[in-house]
Amino acid sequence: MVQKKIKILFTIPNFDTAGSGKVVYDLVSNLDRTIFEPEICCFHDKGTFMDEINTLQVKVYLFPFAINYRPFFTFPFRLIKTICFFRKYKFDIIHSWHWSSDFSEPLAAKLAGIPWVFTKKSMGWGNKAWKWRSSLSSKIITINSDMKSFYSGNTLKKVIAIPLGVNISYYHPQFKSSESFSEEIIINENDFVIVSIVNLIPVKGIEVLINAVIELEKPNIKLLIVGNDKGAYANSLKIMTEGIDSIQFLGKKTDVRPYHAIADVFVIPTLELGEGLPVAPLEAMASGKIVIGSNVSGVKDILEPFPDCIFQPNNVESLKECLLRIQHMKQEEYKQLGKDMRSRVERMYSIESFIESHTDLYKKMLSKNRY
Repeated sequence: MVQKKIKILFTIPNFDTAGSGKVVYDLVSNLDRTIFEPEICCFHDKGTFMDEINTLQVKVYLFPFAINYRPFFTFPFRLIKTICFFRKYKFDIIHSWHWSSDFSEPLAAKLAGIPWVFTKKSMGWGNKAWKWRSSLSSKIITINSDMKSFYSGNTLKKVIAIPLGVNISYYHPQFKSSESFSEEIIINENDFVIVSIVNLIPVKGIEVLINAVIELEKPNIKLLIVGNDKGAYANSLKIMTEGIDSIQFLGKKTDVRPYHAIADVFVIPTLELGEGLPVAPLEAMASGKIVIGSNVSGVKDILEPFPDCIFQPNNVESLKECLLRIQHMKQEEYKQLGKDMRSRVERMYSIESFIESHTDLYKKMLSKNRY
């Protein structure tokens, strides 16, 4: 007798950016199709990364799976639409990658009788909605060590730690060369190249990195900022760097590996609020690059074995010291540190481990019925 596949719906608001979208892509594309039948639901089909999602050849629903609570008197009637949607397609599990504290989605899943799990992607916490969202869940996936402190009692029993993973075959050490960039970037052979691949929003703290480079006053230190450079915050950073040729904004790139290749160091200067678990530094580490980052949630997990690569958040002096320490390393020490960082990703953050952990979780969630 052929066993029915486990039908999982992955919900995510959009694929406008390739952050969480890329993680969902990796998860869906690597799940064993002999066991699972993955499908995706998002609010709309906009976003450049949507083209990548369409290559997965899975069903994609465009549906508002999370709804506004207000006005309260119409909320139950609007929620019925979501309940009916979940029931209609007979999902076995719903896995939410929604970043917010919304509880309408887990409530609809609960009333539809479908196990619902969510990945806690950010460090947002404190309002009642987060507690309701957690209470309604079947399982809660945390991606850094600090998140566990949010939960207690029966809710804590639902928590399982599964850090994000990266494709260590796709991201691997490459020969350092800037020839393929033509005139896009301006670096010389003896330059010390700092790269930060980042979605330019205030919590990322890029102004701290910019100020550190400016204050170091070293012509051979070049900073390349790769990522969406549109918006008020990005514009304020560009104003800071007007007339400074050593700092370049390169915009969003589909393939960031060439920028890993030319980097001497990768920097993630996130501010005190912290992150869930940033993927960009993991990709750089998998590429054999030295990563330095601020001592905040998410980042400090990644760099735990490398205390000399951690600086204090929003502290220009601390970051400058860290940069100079890397720049003045002996060649052998520098190369070994890059290898050690690659090894950490292989051990702790590989896509294989990420998929295996999710596979085990999904099976256990349905064990009473099927296993």
